Amino acid sequence: MDCASLNPMPEAAAFRRPPSQVMRLDRMGSAHPTRLSFLRGLLRRVVREAWRFDRVLWEIDDRGVGRAVYRAAGPDRSYSLVAFAHDLPDEMRSDRVIATAWDATFALFDGEPTAADLDRLEANVPLQEAGRVSPRELSLSRANRSVRLFAHVIDRLASGRQPDMAEVEAVGYLMRTTAVYGSGKFGAADRAAIAERPELSAPFQAEMLSVWLTRQFTVDIAEHLARVRGGAAAVRLDPAIGRALGVGNSTGLGMAPFLVRHPVLLNNWMLAREEALARVRAHRSAPPEAVAALHAALAEAQENARLWHSEHPVQIEKLDALRDDLSRLAERLADWPGQGADRPWDSLWRWGESELSLEGQEALLAMMLEPHGDLVDGLADCMTADERASFRLDGAMSVATLCDILAEHYGWALAIDFDQPENSARFWYVSEEKLEPRLGNRFEEEGAALEQPLCIARLVRELHAALHDWPGDTPLAAFLLSRPEHRFMVRRAQIVRRHPYAEVHDNLIAEKMLPIDLMRCKLAFFGASRFDPRSDKWVRISLFQGLPYPSDMTPGGWK
Repeated sequence: MDCASLNPMPEAAAFRRPPSQVMRLDRMGSAHPTRLSFLRGLLRRVVREAWRFDRVLWEIDDRGVGRAVYRAAGPDRSYSLVAFAHDLPDEMRSDRVIATAWDATFALFDGEPTAADLDRLEANVPLQEAGRVSPRELSLSRANRSVRLFAHVIDRLASGRQPDMAEVEAVGYLMRTTAVYGSGKFGAADRAAIAERPELSAPFQAEMLSVWLTRQFTVDIAEHLARVRGGAAAVRLDPAIGRALGVGNSTGLGMAPFLVRHPVLLNNWMLAREEALARVRAHRSAPPEAVAALHAALAEAQENARLWHSEHPVQIEKLDALRDDLSRLAERLADWPGQGADRPWDSLWRWGESELSLEGQEALLAMMLEPHGDLVDGLADCMTADERASFRLDGAMSVATLCDILAEHYGWALAIDFDQPENSARFWYVSEEKLEPRLGNRFEEEGAALEQPLCIARLVRELHAALHDWPGDTPLAAFLLSRPEHRFMVRRAQIVRRHPYAEVHDNLIAEKMLPIDLMRCKLAFFGASRFDPRSDKWVRISLFQGLPYPSDMTPGGWK
């Protein structure tokens, strides 16, 4: 389903927030994971469809080196995570994209691999970008140990004791992925090959399944090494402690341009979330079970905020505001909703908009969705997009119509003065070495001649100026024959006419622009938590923290 054609609940339409409010970087950079996040959708599906999970191969030696296979069997198809564990010297451990070796490498295989498949993968997957996989693989990934916590967990389990919970909470994961590639990268299956499968049709489902199975592997290999060291004295990890461990992720600028390059997909993600909030706000009652669920969501948010730490000054300030906001929300909920309140959820939301920081408001959004799965979960089915159809140009459209679109949807861009140095201080480019996006300083670094077309605001200004002397009834086909350099922006403007949440309403080359705002927005849709910027260009996060493992859904767990 395309969210552009989503039929909102009639009574909810008036409660939907406009793009001018939602699509600003400071709010996007305050996003929290919700029940519409992609990993939550995956978990609901595997429970609903009674997927089966098992570890079909474990060939890991006493050094923690070897291979393993985890199978996920759905109602129609099976998928297998093929994991390779390596003996990585400490001096080679790096989260940077230029790294050439890792503690573990993975591929998500379509089906169940044969011995020949495993040998082929073993020759290629540990090489990552330097290797080559096939269309039988749906994702390629790698991970490094959190050295301190990994060693602590093994030491404790080997001696028959459980890890120190303070140590677990301080880190939150045994391994962190440094890349999870899919959608045709390095020979893997193209998105089109799996897009029609119900279990993989939602965004990033193959990647989420790979990371979830990887989480199981991180615990399994720690327990294995503890048994090797401790023998009969070793114990398994307490499930309650295991729940506190997610899979870490370290990601940089490579993720940031994604939302700009996929405007229809961005629109559909945002529109689904905004429709969900509008439906909740339009709800006329707050029954006791929904109120209890909201209180539970608040308690979980407070615990998450307690454990969430950062050394980045921007995030430290936001975390302080969030903790204060959650305390104020707890006071507000003490006597909420009250007797006979009409539209109590809207009243709560409007209170939050007036009293809470952006961080607190977006956390409140996530909490308000939690009690309303029956009302909003179906919206997860309209968060994908067929972008091929949306990128066709309408050459018959008149210049006057396009000018009207620019005035209606891009006023924020037309108001920016790019002659001011602070408004054009940066430029996006692709590094020659790794073919990854980078951000340069226009007035201090070379390379602006190779700038990528990611500053939509400036492109709008240039298009608007170019249209000035053209008669309003001129077809755009004639204009573009004369000025073909504007095809890209004309196409985007026509997309936004049908997809109002398709553009970030900010200047992406401004001196004070923070790329981590784009990254956090995307990561929140993944379901990431504990957002921890290490600079304005790269972050660490956690996935699946506090959620079940595949072994939790397997009678008796792993043997």
